[in-house]
Amino acid sequence: MSDTLDLLIINGRVMTPGGLVEADIGIAGGKIVSIGALSGGAAAETFDAKGLHVLPGVIDSQVHFREPGLEHKEDIAHGTKAAIKGGVTSIFEMPNTSPLTLDAATLQQKLDIAAETAWSDHAFFMGGNHENADQLSVLEKLPGCAGVKIFMGSSTGTLLAKDDDVIAAVLANGNRRVSVHAEDEDRLISRQGIATDAESAEAHPDWRDVESAVRATKRIVKLARDAGRRVHVLHISSADEMDILAEHKDLITVEVTLNHLTMAAPECYERLGAFAQMNPPVRDASHREGLWAAVRNGIVDVFGSDHAPHTIEEKERPYPSSPSGMPGVQTSLPLLLDHMNAGRLSLERLVDLTSHGPQRIFNIAGKGRIAVGYDADLVLVDLAAKREITDEWIASKCGWTPFDGVKVTGWPMATILRGKIVVRDDEVLGEPSGKPVRFVDIMEPA
Repeated sequence: MSDTLDLLIINGRVMTPGGLVEADIGIAGGKIVSIGALSGGAAAETFDAKGLHVLPGVIDSQVHFREPGLEHKEDIAHGTKAAIKGGVTSIFEMPNTSPLTLDAATLQQKLDIAAETAWSDHAFFMGGNHENADQLSVLEKLPGCAGVKIFMGSSTGTLLAKDDDVIAAVLANGNRRVSVHAEDEDRLISRQGIATDAESAEAHPDWRDVESAVRATKRIVKLARDAGRRVHVLHISSADEMDILAEHKDLITVEVTLNHLTMAAPECYERLGAFAQMNPPVRDASHREGLWAAVRNGIVDVFGSDHAPHTIEEKERPYPSSPSGMPGVQTSLPLLLDHMNAGRLSLERLVDLTSHGPQRIFNIAGKGRIAVGYDADLVLVDLAAKREITDEWIASKCGWTPFDGVKVTGWPMATILRGKIVVRDDEVLGEPSGKPVRFVDIMEPA
């Protein structure tokens, strides 16, 4: 242990890789340097965590912060502030912002913005399509790149990669795990009339039906097999897809979102209208139960928020001109803690899906665990705290959440990023200090 610690956390119940223990945590230089009985040690600052559980900071591997620099849109500053308020210490942003992330220059532009404004640590996906497929083996190794993302359905501009030959070209170039939005674009186009003839967003899961997801999922599994390439399928929304993916866990990893695990059609559309609209859609309760079964059975590897906020004015447009997407990076952990208290998963499984899982899937260096030598990224939670999620609590620029008024048991009381207390009792502290996430498979020489 260092002679003088920067921060000493005492009296907490700590979720270590070996399980839950009563221990203190010593932090110096942004890293965990000791775990044990440390209350007599010298420290510049001491945090008494009595009554709290100390968990690894959440790693949210799917967020969309939209166009940088546009006044009414989400940006990195607001999105990452929402993240740390919700106990999220690292985020991976998707490439469908403006400009599209398809080259080194755009990736660097995002990193430059984040260096000044990001409250959390961060990485950015490189979009994969016909324009850059032959360059991806180089682009995926750039510092700050989380990997490659393919949109098989309904993306922005040229980022769409709907045809098998394009997807195969992307998978043939590079080695890192490829993340995929799996909806079949041709089927969506053929069923567009269902949406244009509809009077409300209740038609959304009918237009973007289970078959459109199943077709795309079957295709990406076959293409991944043919290429021998690891693939991560995002925001799985149906029980049918989980049955398919269960047979391919040697190559395919799986994400689910809290929206699909918490809401169900038709109730969410009757209550929220287009404010519950996302791609792929929230489906009926039978699919929601199928997703929970996949969580219990180990098919699911990670939770993601798919944080994709739009303004209230945009969401109030008549369907289907209303945009798809909801904020979620700030509400995921409170909702998960409530699900845990309701008996749907254990605390150990929650931590695996929010921290250990992303670290394994994406080969993140030095994050995702409370262990000596790892970054001191922590969230301190009160498992018994009863709170209400409200629009007023939301830090995203959109200023709303589909979970406004939802009462939960379990709440993040403090967030620590690389040893620095950045949130305490819902108050954001200090200045933005986020840094790029590092990855084991693209580590630069010392």
